Amino acid sequence: MENPEVDAFTEAARGFLDAHAPRASEPSTEWGVGDDRLSAYAKRTIAEEDARLAAARRWKTLEFDAGFGWITGPPQHGGSGLTATHQRAYIDLRSQYDVPPLNAFTISLGMVAPAILDHGDAELATKYVRAMHRGELIGCQLFSEPGAGSDVAGLSTKAERDGDHWLINGQKVWTSGAHHSQVGLLLARSDAGAPKHKGITAFALPMDTPGVQVRPLAMITGGTEFNEVFLDDVRVPDSYRLGPVDGGWGVATSVLMNERALGAGDAFGLRAAVRRLLMMARQPQFQAQVSQVRQRIAELVTRMECIRYQSLAADARRKVGLPPGPAETSFKLANTNALRLTTEIAAELLGARMLADTGEWGTFVWADEVLTAAGYRLAGGTDEILRNILAERVLGLPKEPTL
Repeated sequence: MENPEVDAFTEAARGFLDAHAPRASEPSTEWGVGDDRLSAYAKRTIAEEDARLAAARRWKTLEFDAGFGWITGPPQHGGSGLTATHQRAYIDLRSQYDVPPLNAFTISLGMVAPAILDHGDAELATKYVRAMHRGELIGCQLFSEPGAGSDVAGLSTKAERDGDHWLINGQKVWTSGAHHSQVGLLLARSDAGAPKHKGITAFALPMDTPGVQVRPLAMITGGTEFNEVFLDDVRVPDSYRLGPVDGGWGVATSVLMNERALGAGDAFGLRAAVRRLLMMARQPQFQAQVSQVRQRIAELVTRMECIRYQSLAADARRKVGLPPGPAETSFKLANTNALRLTTEIAAELLGARMLADTGEWGTFVWADEVLTAAGYRLAGGTDEILRNILAERVLGLPKEPTL
């Protein structure tokens, strides 16, 4: 159905993109041509990482100032006040242009900014939300801990009330982008005697607060996207609290649902990996192996089509204002399992060439992708935790026995 308002918006967006970005070239379908890297967590030098971030910031500022940086946001905070349909039209159009990678803002805009807007006071929202959408500030998520990864409610970081401040002590780990962030979405235990999911309070934590120390963690791929964060007598004003005292689990739940919905924009890199796998399967040197995995390739293509329909359904839910829910949990599982299948098929095609760097284009790069795929099965809740959530809370099955 035609929508003149959306059509006019799309034409304006096209004019903006034409003026500021070149058209993206089609992904190469020729084996051995171009950059063969796949993993989002590939090792980069500090200079390369800084340059990527600076380019992304410049683009976000340009995009925001043109009215395309926060399309669905409320005008009082700098948004355009338009619909999810406008947002999807712009994202689809932008994908046709060569713009800087915007991964640095995924957590900021998908989780941290919405939490501050929905659960913080007006002054806090004014301080952070517009600046985050403009690319001036970056946010990180301070949930996971050494003793509580997917079991977020098992956290032990303490928040003790001290007048109109809170004193925070503890440690967070696997914090994506903390080394670039100016604000963190923090969960801390504020009542040690309360039931597990009750005595938690959420805060917006300025990352330059005295007592906050960020240490990069080198991943097995060599990348340093993750960090551990130490909190020693960190004083946070009560005005930076998100939601009610001891009510942080409600904040966390909405954030985690948003996190599991982020794959809708191919945050897992699945489409690129499948495209490369199919390209490899067409090469003469792999035909003997292809005959052994033909059925699994067909299964993968079928899964990709199911994921496409899941993404369309997620768009339809957003259009009518429905919040993320169980469907987003299953969507995350579908993506991570399809990515695992992709790397398994690649391993069968490549054999030892996946693990031994022969210098041949498009082969050893899959080693990083295998390691990255394993990480995605942990991020945002492990596959096992998500299956338990669907089984117990959606299907009503008995709880898994505990030891």
